[in-house]
Amino acid sequence: MAITLEQVNTAPREQALQLLDGLYEHSPWVAEKALDARPFRSLAHLKHAMAQVLRGAGKDAQVKLIQAHPELAGKAMVSKSLTAESANEQGKAGLADCTPEEFATLQKLNTDYNAKFGFPFILAVRGPRGTGLSRRQIIETFARRLLNHPDFELQENLRNIHRVVELRLNDKFAATPALGNDVWDWHEALSQYSDPGYLEKGQLTVTYLTDAHRACAAYISGTMRDCGFDEVSIDAVGNVVGVYKASAPGAKTLLTGSHYDTVRNGGKYDGRLGIFAPMACVRELHRQGKRLPFNIEVVGFAEEEGQRYKATFLGSGALIGDFKPEWLDQKDTDGITMREAMHNAGLKPDDIGKIKREAGNYLGFVEVHIEQGPVLNELDLPLGIVTSINGNVRYLCEISGMASHAGTTPMNRRRDAAAATAELLLYVERRAAQDGDSVGTVGMLQVPSGSINVVPGRCLFSLDLRAPVDAQRDALVADVLAELKAICERRGVHFTTELTERAAAAPSAPAWQQRWERAVDSLGVPLHAMPSGAGHDAMKLHKVMPQAMLFVRGQNSGISHNPLESSTSDDIELAIQAFTHLLTHLSP
Repeated sequence: MAITLEQVNTAPREQALQLLDGLYEHSPWVAEKALDARPFRSLAHLKHAMAQVLRGAGKDAQVKLIQAHPELAGKAMVSKSLTAESANEQGKAGLADCTPEEFATLQKLNTDYNAKFGFPFILAVRGPRGTGLSRRQIIETFARRLLNHPDFELQENLRNIHRVVELRLNDKFAATPALGNDVWDWHEALSQYSDPGYLEKGQLTVTYLTDAHRACAAYISGTMRDCGFDEVSIDAVGNVVGVYKASAPGAKTLLTGSHYDTVRNGGKYDGRLGIFAPMACVRELHRQGKRLPFNIEVVGFAEEEGQRYKATFLGSGALIGDFKPEWLDQKDTDGITMREAMHNAGLKPDDIGKIKREAGNYLGFVEVHIEQGPVLNELDLPLGIVTSINGNVRYLCEISGMASHAGTTPMNRRRDAAAATAELLLYVERRAAQDGDSVGTVGMLQVPSGSINVVPGRCLFSLDLRAPVDAQRDALVADVLAELKAICERRGVHFTTELTERAAAAPSAPAWQQRWERAVDSLGVPLHAMPSGAGHDAMKLHKVMPQAMLFVRGQNSGISHNPLESSTSDDIELAIQAFTHLLTHLSP
């Protein structure tokens, strides 16, 4: 029989502890300590309280808890001495049905892992949707994590324990993240479409107006119709547009959405979560026969990544009248112009100007997005409130010194371009860290015609400098360029810089940020405000209307633009609930 939050909140301490028995392997102290936080406002609050107990327990207690867990397909499974919960979880993952080869592989991985880290490998084998990972996925994850640093792996084990406990709590409370499961499934269905050359390798790549891209647009359109949108269309640049009408004509519109194209060999959730989450909200409104005092317009932006053509934010840019006509003459690697690609897709480039939105008709723009970083994952928080989208400045740089013989040129007489660049790189790292929320990256680094026995005479590199406020970013840029000049003067080398991009920061509109804060607070989840280091479609809409974003925790340390990009159906469920709160409490 399912337990309730009221029972946990009101039962005597010992009885409440019995209700929460079996969550942590042979470690009831975590649940016992978490009861100090009663009353719990929600199941999400209870989950977070338990994670916080373990977070503050200290390394010795954390290691002891990890050591209380059984190995995967290990001795406890063979001897049938697993706890009922572990036996159920390992059984669902098919670990009891390993082939001899799989079993031998897991045994070796267990041995190697314990020898390196001193504790067993922990993995939430029921996975991000709760239905179980495959044995292949388990073995691949095991092998990958064996390469991690011990401190990181300790925390990764704890994060997996939190996920195990989350699923066990769902079982105890008979709580199913039904909307999160549906949206998770939509992501899986959409990921079946990928460009040639990647699909065959099991990789996800969807670039602008390819067959896979058009198939994605068709899938999103069909799902919008199934959700009950009143109008569904594909516009002149390939954006998929769904409108759910207001309770009365003449109302203003809330705009939301994100992009459905991907980087090459990318992940399933970048952008797409911002399309599907509001679609799930609209579906529930439609099922309830409920209309709001404003229209809801969900846009799946056709292009944001700039992979096939150098035209980033093409989809959202077109909505604000920022489509550059010269883009139409760009050619892809096969020599196909964007204009030709549009015609082949049945689009009409001459109509692009007609899709510009009149900002006065809109309340604002909101976007849900995976964080694409490790912060929420490390804080054990499912959601984050975005305060600003970082402004960025990018340069392509060259340092020129003197190529010379590596054996005959004394160290104090070298004009080493690579050494000068290395010194600058370390300065960028230190200087950006001083601000706390600035970031600096040297992502491209090359020694042209380099040789093992030649002092580098040239070094080419990039600079990417970002901060949540333009003034902060500009101060960072000024300091880095000043240090570059000083390094080059001291080392007797020369430099050139080419500015390739300058994008203004996009602070969240205070009123809309507060709406997200109230929505997250209503779930019983602690608020965490944070800047967005990555650019998003909201940056474009920011130019013409107020905007604010909600971040959703990613799995695997929040990695993105990577096949390991992932999110759980539980976190997606919370994002949908937060979005629903924002919608139903919005008074135009």
